[in-house]
Amino acid sequence: MSLGIIGGTSLFGSEFLDDAKEKEMETKYGTVYLLFTVVHSHKVVFIPRHGKEKNIPPHRINHKANIMAFKELRVEKIVGVTSVGSLKLDIKPQSLVVPHDYISLCSIPTFYDDEIVHVTPGLDESLRSSVIKVAKDLGVDLIEKGVYFQTVGPRLETRAEINLIRNYADVVGMNMASEATLAKELGLGYANISTVDNYAHGIIAEEELDYKKIVEAASKGKSREDLEKVLLKLIDYEIGN
Repeated sequence: MSLGIIGGTSLFGSEFLDDAKEKEMETKYGTVYLLFTVVHSHKVVFIPRHGKEKNIPPHRINHKANIMAFKELRVEKIVGVTSVGSLKLDIKPQSLVVPHDYISLCSIPTFYDDEIVHVTPGLDESLRSSVIKVAKDLGVDLIEKGVYFQTVGPRLETRAEINLIRNYADVVGMNMASEATLAKELGLGYANISTVDNYAHGIIAEEELDYKKIVEAASKGKSREDLEKVLLKLIDYEIGN
C-alpha cells in the first residue's frame, strides 16, 4: 500500500521528497504533476496542488484530476496539508491543526455531474487518529480538533466575512473541503493537517493581511519543521502497520 500526500508548494524540499521521481499523469479530468518517492522502503505519492511551477491559483486547481490520480494509482489513504488562517485568538500562527469537520457552502466539485448521488462528506477518523498518535509520540504539539471553513479563492476574505464565519469554524482556507469530498466520493480515506500561517482578516484588529507574507510564513518556522516530522513518522506508521 502507498500513502498519498497532497500539499502546497512549501513542501518542495522536504526530507521525504529526497530522490523523488517526477511524472505527469493523464486522467480523464486532466493532467496531474506528481512525485514518487520511497521513505524507509514505503511508497509515497506526492501531488503539489499548485503545480510544478507553483503557479496554479486556488480557484484553478484541478481537484478532480488530483484525487482521481490517487485512485488510479491505488492509493487508499490521503493526507492533505493546507495553509490556513486562524479564526480564534487562541489558535496562534505556527500551530498545527487536525480538523475533525468542515464547512463549505459553495463551489464544491463532484464526480457525479451526470447522475444523482448524495454522498455524506466527512474525514477519515482512523487516519486522523494516526496523525494525532504519531504527533504525540514525537512530542509535537497540535490541536486535535477544529472546524475548517472553505472559502472561494483567489481573494482573501473580507473582515465582515471573517466576523460571520468565526462563529462557526476555527480555521479558514481554500482547498480542504473540495479534496475531502472528492476523496469520499471515490471511497478514499482523507485526513488533513493544517498549518496556521496567520490570523484571518480582522481577528487582530490592527493587522493587515499580506499574501506574500502568508506564503513566506508557510515555508518556514517551527510548524513547518513539526509538520515534516509528523509526515515522516506517519509514513512509517500507516504503511508499516
